[in-house]
Amino acid sequence: MTTNSEPALQKTLSTLQLWGIAVGLVISGEYFGWSFGWASAGTLGFLVTAAFIAAMYACFIFSFTELTTSIPHAGGPFEYSRRAFGPVGGYLAGFATLVEFVFAPPAISLAIGAYLNVQFPALDPKIAALGAYIVFMALNIVGVQIAATFELFVTVLAIFELLVFMGVVSPGFSVANFAKGGWSGADGFSLAALPGIFAAIPFAIWFFLAIEGVAMAAEEARDPKRSIPIAYIAGILTLVVLAAGVMLFAGGAGDWTQLANINDPLPRAMKIIVGENSGWLHMLVWLGLFGLIASFHGIILGYSRQIYALSRAGFLPEILGRVHPKFRTPHMAILAGGIVGIAAIFSDELISFGGQTLTANIVTMSVFGAIVMYILSMASLFKLRVTEPGLPRSFRAPGYPIVPGFALLAAVVCLVAMTYYNTLIAGVFVGLMFLGYLYFMATRARRAAHAATAPSRA
Repeated sequence: MTTNSEPALQKTLSTLQLWGIAVGLVISGEYFGWSFGWASAGTLGFLVTAAFIAAMYACFIFSFTELTTSIPHAGGPFEYSRRAFGPVGGYLAGFATLVEFVFAPPAISLAIGAYLNVQFPALDPKIAALGAYIVFMALNIVGVQIAATFELFVTVLAIFELLVFMGVVSPGFSVANFAKGGWSGADGFSLAALPGIFAAIPFAIWFFLAIEGVAMAAEEARDPKRSIPIAYIAGILTLVVLAAGVMLFAGGAGDWTQLANINDPLPRAMKIIVGENSGWLHMLVWLGLFGLIASFHGIILGYSRQIYALSRAGFLPEILGRVHPKFRTPHMAILAGGIVGIAAIFSDELISFGGQTLTANIVTMSVFGAIVMYILSMASLFKLRVTEPGLPRSFRAPGYPIVPGFALLAAVVCLVAMTYYNTLIAGVFVGLMFLGYLYFMATRARRAAHAATAPSRA
């Protein structure tokens, strides 16, 4: 827990840095993960899935921004749900957000390993993933200003590289290649394509997953009420344009079925156009790492603030809420999330099931956490409009209640579809939630004592 005598987080982040975090958190989703959706939906079917998910995210972000600016707290969704629905609501949102942000980094680190393996075939991708954790946990511990500046730098490079990819493969783009078997293996649409379209939902969500992590940096923003709306809105627009471009150009480069179920679809797509020995290909692999690094590094920042906030509120062990006296960062939270992620990387026998690759399973688990958190966040927005009409709202969700209502309904549809098509992973998610709830119930007395003495952060 945090007291007045302990070091606190620093308010140093600018609007541009927050935009860098918003895009950087997500941009690895443009480099890998999404192509798993082609395996079930096909290219055209996945376009339908991705368009639906993009609409959901646009409505969600416009609505979520109201919560973030009204309650600029490092706990983000945890604090919104706790304020709206009490401790149990806080627990559910906090657990879901933790699953999202702790399970996303191992998937990204494995993709970093896969990209490096293209250049160094003898390098074990898991060892490379472990090295990525060590380096970027250390960078996050050193200071948020350094971490955010680095995040902005690698995000800009990652965007540049995606544009280079589109430019290099564009001469070989063919609509016929993209459309062939585009409806779950069929050339024409039929109702038989619908199951594949719904099954691909987790991988379309991966295009945008974690953009809401900017909320976790709200306490460290210089002017959150002004800068967070700008960062969120500019961020979602940037990501929608990049997602559309990557899908179209990769799918039209050749046989898109060869790009499904792999961790490095962009280098493989470029290889079809320019050949194996092209300098363009080697540049994509090296610069493409910046996209993965941007998300990996940014999500470490996100999960650490969530763990820190949960600990500060008495929902997790006290030690995880400590702030480094010199660097003013939640160093114990950074290390704790890293330990869980590293364990996931080296636990194939526990995580790889249901006929999907290890990376696909980790992606799906992370998405389950995200969708549950989205539902709770939108429900919190509606509840707080009723129970706290006087809450200062410098940004109000446009089109209320239709816009947040669509985001809520779309998230429920996603959760139902994902549970149906990923029953085993859904069971693991619920099992972990139940175990967490037992801890939550066992620590009620400590939370009550903490609430009586902790300073207000409303």
